[in-house]
Amino acid sequence: MPFDSSLNDIKKDFLGIATRYRVANGRETCRHYLDSAASTLEMKCARQIADELLRHYANTHSQAHFSARIVNGAYDWAHQQVLNFVRPGDLRRHIACLAGAGSTALLNRLARMLTARRPERDIVLVSLMEHHANDLPHRKHARGVVHIPLTGEAPALGAIDLTALERLLEQYRDRVNYIAISAASNVTGIVNPVHGIAALAHAHDAWVVVDASQFIAHAPLALSDNGTVERELDAVAFSGHKLYAPGSPGVMVVRQILLEGQEPDELGGGMVDDVSLSNYQITGYFPDREEAGTPNIPGAVQLGAVLNVLQRIGMGSIHAAEQRLLRRLLTGLLAIPGVRIYGDPDLDRTPRLGVVSFNLAGLEHGLVAAMLNDYHNVAVRNGCFCAHPYVRELLKPELWELDLDPDADDADALIKPWQGMVRASLGLYSTDADIDALLNGVHDLLANPAYYRAQYQGDGAGNFCHRSFTVSAKSLFDPEAMLDQALASLSVSTDVL
Repeated sequence: MPFDSSLNDIKKDFLGIATRYRVANGRETCRHYLDSAASTLEMKCARQIADELLRHYANTHSQAHFSARIVNGAYDWAHQQVLNFVRPGDLRRHIACLAGAGSTALLNRLARMLTARRPERDIVLVSLMEHHANDLPHRKHARGVVHIPLTGEAPALGAIDLTALERLLEQYRDRVNYIAISAASNVTGIVNPVHGIAALAHAHDAWVVVDASQFIAHAPLALSDNGTVERELDAVAFSGHKLYAPGSPGVMVVRQILLEGQEPDELGGGMVDDVSLSNYQITGYFPDREEAGTPNIPGAVQLGAVLNVLQRIGMGSIHAAEQRLLRRLLTGLLAIPGVRIYGDPDLDRTPRLGVVSFNLAGLEHGLVAAMLNDYHNVAVRNGCFCAHPYVRELLKPELWELDLDPDADDADALIKPWQGMVRASLGLYSTDADIDALLNGVHDLLANPAYYRAQYQGDGAGNFCHRSFTVSAKSLFDPEAMLDQALASLSVSTDVL
């Protein structure tokens, strides 16, 4: 059925976009949420579907009563939305599995299973730009991990260096089990040519595992970009909390053949056909055999609803709208003296999604993030974003200028206040006003650095607290006090009855 609402209508349909806070100068304003790379806001229409399902809530794996049948159907529908979204060429080749609280659990599972499947292939190639979730699991389970270099030079590093990748595949011929890469970096938003990498991997009988957590909400991603098996991704993982469905499970789409003939990584209820005191028989039905235990049914259905909405709008339209905002953000930051952008900022040469990490000359990233929040109500993130090796590589030139060695054994303690960046990241709900607020805040801070530095106390670990303006999280949201109010309201309602 066609979608009648416009992209602009959906942009307004998110919980939290009207949240207001009082800032240090006494004004109360709407927050400008530019932290979507960490977690996105919640799409309200999708949440409504999950809430409606709760009226019928029951467990899966039964057809005995009305509610169980409803829930089974809704849970199957969520799996189908995942497959529809990544458009496998042959539905029989791939399965969708929902598990965990994000992509991390599923990437760990893939690392264990793929390593056990071909133990004679002892090398895994991992890109330098990976989030820890798509780096550390492979280090733990593979006998050897080799990191793939990137194009360009710091701080303007680009995507994966395909020539270097080809050399590594030749160097470790017949030993590379799989390649683990991000579709887009969570630090810079830079996009990797995942389908071209898949073709290189398959030419050497290697598989490719793609962490699409930072990509999937921002641009179209099909398992194969031209319909051929050669350029098809073997496994893709992503997180619902970065896809407008906080609290939803993680997602894994994987070639079924990679799971067949091998005992599932997790055992429990719902994935067996029979259990006796001496044995158990695992079901041959996918994806049940990969989803032991009671699933996160409401979260899965909410995620399915988000994917359905995004398909109706069209990921091409969503991507185009975001690229306009991204160009405006990059152009604005690049025009300000004293701003350093990380990753190649040329969008025509190096495509990237809606993520920009930056620093301001002479100012610690923690101070910048604190000031933007306290005075301009701009929510950004600072630090290393669970990608320490990549961030250190991007920072090397300026750390050397400070006579700090990022490769030293005691580097972490020495460079902690300077080892990090400020990250602004876009979502479907981001607006020109959000970009303006960030740029105004950066201008303000660079125009008055001494004043703002005097307002803050640093703790030596990269964190900065305002000396006089303090707002406790509990004063804004106290779960126990809110529960007391809810219970009191319930008591009043009962008395009325």
